[in-house]
Amino acid sequence: MYRDLFIDFDDTLYDTYGNAVIALQETYEAFHLERYFADPKMFYDAYWAANIDLWTRYSRGEIDRPYLIVERFRRPLSIGEGLEVTEALCLEMSDRFLDFCSSKPGVIDGAHELMDYLKQKGYRMHMTSNGFHEVQYKKLAACGLRDYFDTIILSEDAGVNKPAKQYFDYAMKVSGAERHTTLMIGDNLNTDILGALNAGIDAMLVNRWSIDRADIPPTVTFVVDNLCDIKNIL
Repeated sequence: MYRDLFIDFDDTLYDTYGNAVIALQETYEAFHLERYFADPKMFYDAYWAANIDLWTRYSRGEIDRPYLIVERFRRPLSIGEGLEVTEALCLEMSDRFLDFCSSKPGVIDGAHELMDYLKQKGYRMHMTSNGFHEVQYKKLAACGLRDYFDTIILSEDAGVNKPAKQYFDYAMKVSGAERHTTLMIGDNLNTDILGALNAGIDAMLVNRWSIDRADIPPTVTFVVDNLCDIKNIL
């Protein structure tokens, strides 16, 4: 039935959150932020709150990349005591953080096994992501998943983010896929799943964030709890 698979990268295959937790600690230590925070948890909690808000707004097209990069560090740094928060500092910290992040090889359990299985089954696979161009290619190299993909489809190249229909239209054009034989696989109900469905593409939710089944629209084509379960469907 399906010939082409659009597969989200961050937190579907690549353990973006787990790797970022480590990278954030490395960044905290590299900039000696203990001088300004009585408890590092204050900085970490503020960072994650800002990051979630900003990426949500970025996916909606409400803010641009430069704003996201600066703001996600300006917010947590601003609660430190005696720290002068400048745009230059935020940019420097972002660069260091992204370097730490992109060097991490951690993937979601079963990612390599699933990709081996799908490759052997003959599916054409296309990575879909709202992530930044240079960072995503580094992460792909670090985790060893690059060679599985026939196409890399990034929002920066598309000129618009998931879940916009224009993103998926661009993905169809670049990949040469057809809607009726394409399946989107991802962990984000809004950007991956509803975005694909609104573009006329079947979608499989990898429900790794334990969304209540009652909150998942019945129009979602498939729902699985982990990557291993995908083998029972494809």
